[in-house]
Amino acid sequence: MSAPGNRLKILMCTSEALPWAKTGGLADTVSSLSLALAKSGHELTIVMPRYYGIDRGKLKKLEGAMGVPVGGGEEWSAVYTTVLPGGKEKNPVRVYFIDHEGFFGREGIYGNPATPDYPDNPRRFAFFCRSCFQLCRKIGWYPDVIHAHDWPASLAPVFLKYGEKYGISSEEESFVNTVSVLTIHNLGYQGIYSKDAFFNTNLGWDVFYQAGFDDWEMMNFLKAGITTADRLNTVSPNYARETLTQAQGFRLDAKLRARGEDYSGILNGIDETQWNPRTDKYLPAPFDEKDLGGKALAKRTLQRTFKLHETPSVPVIGMVTRLTDQKGIGELFGPAYGSAWSICRDMNVQFVFLGSGDAWAENEIRSLASRLSNFKAHIGYSEELSHLIEGGADFFLMPSRYEPCGLNQMYSLAYGTLPIVRNTGGLADTVQNYNQETGEGTGFLFDDLNPSAIYNTVGWAVWAWYNKREQIEEMRLRGMKQDFSWTKSARQYTKLYRAALGKSPGPR
Repeated sequence: MSAPGNRLKILMCTSEALPWAKTGGLADTVSSLSLALAKSGHELTIVMPRYYGIDRGKLKKLEGAMGVPVGGGEEWSAVYTTVLPGGKEKNPVRVYFIDHEGFFGREGIYGNPATPDYPDNPRRFAFFCRSCFQLCRKIGWYPDVIHAHDWPASLAPVFLKYGEKYGISSEEESFVNTVSVLTIHNLGYQGIYSKDAFFNTNLGWDVFYQAGFDDWEMMNFLKAGITTADRLNTVSPNYARETLTQAQGFRLDAKLRARGEDYSGILNGIDETQWNPRTDKYLPAPFDEKDLGGKALAKRTLQRTFKLHETPSVPVIGMVTRLTDQKGIGELFGPAYGSAWSICRDMNVQFVFLGSGDAWAENEIRSLASRLSNFKAHIGYSEELSHLIEGGADFFLMPSRYEPCGLNQMYSLAYGTLPIVRNTGGLADTVQNYNQETGEGTGFLFDDLNPSAIYNTVGWAVWAWYNKREQIEEMRLRGMKQDFSWTKSARQYTKLYRAALGKSPGPR
């Protein structure tokens, strides 16, 4: 039965969620949004695969195996459950894990270093999406909204419309009143496979064309979800506008434009229980906009940790990123043409880097660190170092080719670290460009993605550091006072759900 009054029953169908599985911002968003929605009174359930690295010993197993229909027969799985950490005892977020050794008992989520995209992903995630419905039947819980996230969950809206919605006659025991919402976290990842793999869905070929799977003789998971879901959104208003253009639509811009007002952008928030300079356990001392002493200490600790001169007067530029083309790493670190070498050679700055990814970029960063005394790097990932960089740096660099939302620029603003970012996606929604005449702004933006633009904008920020220091300090405080909590976003998602249910217009 539907939840009473204004309370909605929401099922999050996702391939990632913190603290169990993460490759990017999707995991942060699902968990933080679920907690915020539960805090506002809604009933939340998350369903995700139990990957190899998720310890069964810390979960509770449900009785009985669960059969899931897929092409060629039925697959069976176990189901485990727990609650999402950080929730309220009176209204916890329940998490269910679909346990299938053949599909998920392996390294990685979508692939591994040797095989970045598993060839059986169409069957793995067709099985997972169908299992969400079987789980609801197993536990006797039918949601008002199925909220699917990115291409791995995009078949959930398809199954709802073409296989599940009217599968049982009684409205009390079916999905007849359930609607679907699909969130696009990154349009660049669509789940495109051979159309021969369509048999895994156990749907008829008429659905292949009706649901929009067809993509130049291939099968496109995300395109089918975009065609089928009752409502669509992405993770920032500006990115929603960008994806309607041919330049950033990844061949799906016409499909998104066809959805009209069904498609909107809702800015992600940040998890203030994890990213808050007042309470951050990874910082040497807390700080806030009223007392920045702890930030000065964090800077000294950062310089000492990366073996840089502990000089407070020299600005520190921080960067935490995946080394992929999307992040603008060619323009920054490309051998013989990237701007990082010139920035560190020509400017009185210090530069600290944390991240990993493409092998050529890792090698170039190691080379830069060996040749430049003011450039230091840690290849890999460290939660402690990422917090220390956000807290101790003076500027944070994000030269993204495109950025659906971005979280680091919001972390930076909360920690009094001024972002230097490309004017794209969620970066444009969250960072106000510096005006050196008035001192207004919260960061530094540039339009064109090329080495010169990055070099010149970093140079502009460094010039302001040495010549407009009072304005820099005012910008710090302005950024720290902004509200990037999930509360506002949760209200917008609630409005989106009600629009899908036909009760009100959606967010614009």
